[in-house]
Amino acid sequence: MIKSKLRKKIFKIRKLRNGKNIQLSFNKIFNLLKKNNIKKKSIGGYFPVNFEIDDLEILRKFEIKKYEISLPVVKKNFEMDFYKWSSKEPLTINKYGIPEPNLKKLKYPDIILIPLLAFDERLHRLGYGSGYYDRYIEKISKKKSSVKIGLALSFQKINNVPTTKYDKKLDYIMTEKNIL
Repeated sequence: MIKSKLRKKIFKIRKLRNGKNIQLSFNKIFNLLKKNNIKKKSIGGYFPVNFEIDDLEILRKFEIKKYEISLPVVKKNFEMDFYKWSSKEPLTINKYGIPEPNLKKLKYPDIILIPLLAFDERLHRLGYGSGYYDRYIEKISKKKSSVKIGLALSFQKINNVPTTKYDKKLDYIMTEKNIL
């Protein structure tokens, strides 16, 4: 199945099955980092839209544990960067209707929580098709090492995500049932 048809199919299913923006366990993510001796304290998340996994409570809990939080800001040419954010700070709505932090302090997060439409056992993700996260992963990999964690529900798993040379693999994918 080609990517565009796959995106439409998975999006419809996700809309039906995640109408309440299900949240994943903070403890699962925190324990994953602890178990793998990941002691970095800067985490980038996202503002959930289109029935994505809601990571805002996870980010708030990391903030309580003194992690520095950041959210993405969409730029020109399908680029994005992460900017420091606190759950106490207001957000600005971008041209796509997605809340973003004000452009105060550019961050290169050590840990990045990434939304997705579908994933497979090989840790490939299918996004919306614009390549924002793939470009960002490529860019940050030239500056530092980061841990990339995809957040999804188990029904979003498919046998094989079609990939190109531009698609970036994740380090982990976490669902309500398990962690790959």
